[in-house]
Amino acid sequence: MSQTPVFVMNTAPERQSGRKAQISNITAAKTVADVIRTCLGPKAMLKMILDPMGGILLTNDGNAILREIDVAHPAAKNMIELSRTQDEECGDGTTSVIILAGEILAQSLSQLERDIHPVVIIRAYTKALAEALAIVKSISIPIDTSSDKEMLSLIKTSIGTKFSARWSELMCKLALDAVRTVAVEAAKDAGGSLGSAGTGLMTVDIKRYARVEKVPGGAIEDSKVLRGVMLNKDITHPAMRRRIVNPRIVLLDCPLEYKKGESQTNMEFSKENDWARAQEIEEEQVKALVMKILEFKPDLVITEKGVSDLAQHVFTQHNVSALRRVRKSDNNRIALAVGATIVNRIEDLRESDVGTGCGLFEVEKIGDEYFTFLTECTSPKACTILLRGPSKDILNEIDRNLADAMAVARNAVFFPYLAPGGGATEMAVAVGLAKKAKELGGGGEGGIGAMEAGPYRAVADAMEVIPRTLIQNSGGNVIRVLTELRAKHASGENTWGVNGDTGKIVDMREYGLYESASVKIQTLKTAVEAARMLLRVDDVVQAIRKEGGSAGGGEGGGVPPEEMQQE
Repeated sequence: MSQTPVFVMNTAPERQSGRKAQISNITAAKTVADVIRTCLGPKAMLKMILDPMGGILLTNDGNAILREIDVAHPAAKNMIELSRTQDEECGDGTTSVIILAGEILAQSLSQLERDIHPVVIIRAYTKALAEALAIVKSISIPIDTSSDKEMLSLIKTSIGTKFSARWSELMCKLALDAVRTVAVEAAKDAGGSLGSAGTGLMTVDIKRYARVEKVPGGAIEDSKVLRGVMLNKDITHPAMRRRIVNPRIVLLDCPLEYKKGESQTNMEFSKENDWARAQEIEEEQVKALVMKILEFKPDLVITEKGVSDLAQHVFTQHNVSALRRVRKSDNNRIALAVGATIVNRIEDLRESDVGTGCGLFEVEKIGDEYFTFLTECTSPKACTILLRGPSKDILNEIDRNLADAMAVARNAVFFPYLAPGGGATEMAVAVGLAKKAKELGGGGEGGIGAMEAGPYRAVADAMEVIPRTLIQNSGGNVIRVLTELRAKHASGENTWGVNGDTGKIVDMREYGLYESASVKIQTLKTAVEAARMLLRVDDVVQAIRKEGGSAGGGEGGGVPPEEMQQE
């Protein structure tokens, strides 16, 4: 990889101040942006990253790349944090935000060289951001979140640039199905329809309730969204049932074992019968626990703790299946899927806590491992996406792409507006800001307006980096295509963008490429905010560790004597 040096960048010496520090930060940010610039668009190139253990990561997901690479420069670390912020907030636009922030900072360099004070540049950037957001909102169109066609075409834009584009139909359906399973139910809980229940939807956590399970083997086409939960568990006793239709399910967060004493417990026996009696008491306690559960006639008992041999024996006699040591997160998802309540003390168990919303409990062997399926749930509020594929590397990449697709579907439900893709939105912002810069250039406010015109123009030029990169990555003629696109937008045709496959301009309304407006808005906010923050830095100082801070000092925790005297 030609850009390898960025991974060991450490251009920050003991101290840099003033212009030197700003130039160093801008250079570092631009270098990070250059590394992942080729990862934008449907013709994106892959990066092969070697980890210290000798494993490899093959991906074109900007966030995954930046998570793995190691940089030493503080400004470069700051840029990598941007990608993480964007991923957590929107799940998409991670590559765009880095490229845009890097370009805005690169354009700032010429403004600093003209001796414009950073505070003036920052003030102009703030105004430019407000103007840019107004332009994005003005060219956005509403979307009907209940329409499968509109939602699928939107999700396709996030997957179209990824490795899994070959299976985009399947991936889009999986993402939409998973988000609807989790989100629509939350909307109903909030007491409204999908459109009106904003507050209910915000409580939905896709990462927690829409779990992706990757099982190597089989074809990618075998992947599906289960209306329920899948666990990598087997029943505790071979005589228990492995298939139950419409099971009654009890979920526990307590052990079905005799409560052991603490480490210092001593028992003294004076008669040999006492030992036998102590053993009997243990058995009676466990039996009492199990019989209390059996009063509710369950078919399946799932606990996060252990199940003793005796408890398994009693369950087997009463034809009840049991699963033990289930993870807390999995137990929560089972509770949401089957309508049960997790009980901490068996004495607190009530009929209303028993889950009856599951249609089928089944244990299947896939490859060498056993998997438990709780499927065909009547109204699941959690689901599992089962991914199949030829190898772990491919499954991991599809998992990353699917997470982006689910995030896009979730964003559309929260903020149901679409902005034209293919660099059309960025070009519309660029043309709008350039026009505003000309008006400011006319001056009038004691020269301040004219001074802000330069930074305004810088943001406008930086916005063009997205369509320019799309043209470059698809092998098009950058100057000619960009000029054509600029001309279209100057005449008010805001929906024209770049076809990422051919590198030519196309009307996005006909091409059908629209992206979530919330992602665009977040990208602009994050990129401009990052540029403003790095421009404020005028000193980079190396902090040093105090000698003897961790050594000596006996039980006092290693505080140097001078500091102790000062205290």
